[in-house]
Amino acid sequence: MRLKPQLRTLLAACLTGLALAAAGLLSDATAWAQSPVPAAFENPYGIDALWQQGDFVAKGTLILLAIMSIGSWYIGIVKLIEQEKLLQQAKEARSKFWRTRSIPEGILTLQEDSAFRYLAEEGKNALEHHESTLLGQIDLNTWVGMSIQRAIDTIGNRLQNGLAFLATVGSTAPFVGLFGTVWGIYHALTAIGIAGQASIDKVAGPVGESLIMTAMGLAVAVPAVLGYNWLVRRNKVALEQIRHFSSELHMVLLSRGRG
Repeated sequence: MRLKPQLRTLLAACLTGLALAAAGLLSDATAWAQSPVPAAFENPYGIDALWQQGDFVAKGTLILLAIMSIGSWYIGIVKLIEQEKLLQQAKEARSKFWRTRSIPEGILTLQEDSAFRYLAEEGKNALEHHESTLLGQIDLNTWVGMSIQRAIDTIGNRLQNGLAFLATVGSTAPFVGLFGTVWGIYHALTAIGIAGQASIDKVAGPVGESLIMTAMGLAVAVPAVLGYNWLVRRNKVALEQIRHFSSELHMVLLSRGRG
């Protein structure tokens, strides 16, 4: 089959164009392969630039956020270790204390810094001191229960130590970061107004540096809030172990006191 002259001319032009395009792509790929590897991109508007160009308010905000972050992580780790230790003490009390023949003997099986040993000692002391002149007028059940409850409250307060700091960081860190952002944008716009230049490179840099403050505030607040909620939940589990032990101890003390 023969093609018309117009079709042959069009087909020849298309083939020529494809050949030129392929040659251009090949030359570009060869040049790209032979070109040196570009250096790593450095952000001129990062935290380093913010620290170097910021005033005392911006630097103070960054330092405050750093302190809040370090403090929240430190308290979270310390409280986690304390809770794990208390849960291990609960297992020890279940496996050792109730297998003895008397409360003084059971106390000696627990560690000196055990919360369960402290609870048993407070109950034992309450039982021994009940026969004094004034305390003897109080019902034994009421007196022992009140003494054990005071010991539980003491242990609960120790478990709550530090959690208020986490709650404070979680609620205030975003506002601290927002304050740094507002302060940075204000100074950036002031500098732009004095210079009389409002190009994108003059606006994007200072404003972007100011927004870092908000990002840092959120980065500090989110772990603090998550850690607070998690530790509060674990505290409830630990206190349940304390209450179970105290209720059993209360009944044993009453039976010994009336026996």
